[in-house]
Amino acid sequence: MIAFTTGILTESWKLLVEAAPFVLFGFLAAGFLKALIPEDFVARHLGRSTSGSVIKASLLGIPLPLCSCGVIPAAIGLRKQGASKGASAAFLISTPESGVDSIAITWALLDPIMTIARPVAALITATITGLLINLLPEEGASIPTYVEAEKGGSCQDSCCKGHQHSHDTSMGHKLRSGMRFAFGELLGDIGKWLLIGILISGVISYLLPASYFQEHLQGEFSSLVVMLVVGIPLYICASASTPIAAAMILKGLSPGAALVFLLAGPATNAATITVISKFWGKKVTVIYLATIACSSLLIGWLLNRLYALLAFDIRQWISVGETEVTNPFAIVSALLLLALIANSMLNKHTGH
Repeated sequence: MIAFTTGILTESWKLLVEAAPFVLFGFLAAGFLKALIPEDFVARHLGRSTSGSVIKASLLGIPLPLCSCGVIPAAIGLRKQGASKGASAAFLISTPESGVDSIAITWALLDPIMTIARPVAALITATITGLLINLLPEEGASIPTYVEAEKGGSCQDSCCKGHQHSHDTSMGHKLRSGMRFAFGELLGDIGKWLLIGILISGVISYLLPASYFQEHLQGEFSSLVVMLVVGIPLYICASASTPIAAAMILKGLSPGAALVFLLAGPATNAATITVISKFWGKKVTVIYLATIACSSLLIGWLLNRLYALLAFDIRQWISVGETEVTNPFAIVSALLLLALIANSMLNKHTGH
């Protein structure tokens, strides 16, 4: 039992050390984005039911550091401020599927091709979904009470507590507020799931043989579908899903199937589907899920074709990254990240 636990923790530690510098950079970038983007910038550009508003929503959602939980009140808030149904739905997809933090960790744990393919796939999926949803007629819907926080309502969830804004508009205040958001609220929301994801990847790395997925998911299409089925109901943020995808790739999963998991997992879960159904309507929910499923499968298949065309082995790239875990800077970064996550979780638990 001791050897089993030690083996899993060792594999998890290797992954944490490799990813930590990039994760910290991602949160730092998230803080700057929070500080520099005006509060009403997104809503001002997404009001019309046009293809342009959907594309803008998809593009603006890609770098924003919101998890699967935090994006729900944000997207509904945009809808309340006049964003079109398709634009708000596109934002709801592209934001959790990507983000500066997940892009950074994708570079750290996967490879340059996947780092580019992931936000591009999020942009395509979100845009197609938003354009299809804009074709539907407008329908009235009630707004869940927890999204009323910006106007003094009853939001009590940690994902939407950060919408209470100060009137101090100085750049120094904005930067301090952005960093508190990134290394406080955002890290508190994502940190636990990131560590769980790294721990799961450690279990996969330690227990499964190197050819596990090649032996058990031999058909390319079947592997894509299985990752879709696994990803849709799973509650997991983009950053936390990345180490799991890296571990599965090392065990023989194709890059395309891993991308399906990276797209479907953050954008769909039981909570998201429930809110979409109640606020956007059942027709939108069907289009939302069907488009994500079809787009993910097609993009995953195309990504496999790209890797084959370039004769690029993603596992070699990941294996090279795994050998770079003795760097003192990386070790210090891992310890600092653990300390920051522990502090943010403690503050969240005590209500500070």
